[in-house]
Amino acid sequence: MPICLKFPLTEALIESFTAELGDDLPAYRNHVCRVLNYFLALTNCRMPPDSVLVAATFHDIGIWTDHTYDYLEPSVRRAKAYLSNHNRAGMEAEVTAIIREHHKILPYHAEYSANVETFRRADLVDVSLGFIRFGLASPFVRSVKAAFPNQGFHWKLVTLTATQFYRTPLRPLPMMHW
Repeated sequence: MPICLKFPLTEALIESFTAELGDDLPAYRNHVCRVLNYFLALTNCRMPPDSVLVAATFHDIGIWTDHTYDYLEPSVRRAKAYLSNHNRAGMEAEVTAIIREHHKILPYHAEYSANVETFRRADLVDVSLGFIRFGLASPFVRSVKAAFPNQGFHWKLVTLTATQFYRTPLRPLPMMHW
């Protein structure tokens, strides 16, 4: 599977968060591009549907826009606002499901399951640094990581998790659910 180097819709949307992302812009952009490449490989598609491109952009954005590690609902709110403002409300249910369920521990089997579950898996491939691959070949994962370097994204997750654990030790990963 060839690597897709350009996701114009997603890249334009991410650029709109330049101020909020600050120095983390390259890290977040590369995370999103890695996830989208894993999504493509898991589905054998040439380009993800717009619903997935939009959800990918917004799936973790609440970390930066709302300064919280409990970011799923803030991310959903931002995505819904974008969809409403750009006459794309027809995608709202699917985009919301992708964002809300991308950290689900067990597989997702409800409405929009094909894209939601594939996105959940693609994100987990990236968050696990490729240790969990869902059948993706190691050389492919390595080539995606080389094309879109980490830029400190996983270190950011480690520091956010440590801070969250210090604040609420009984709920260190508020975005995770069954």
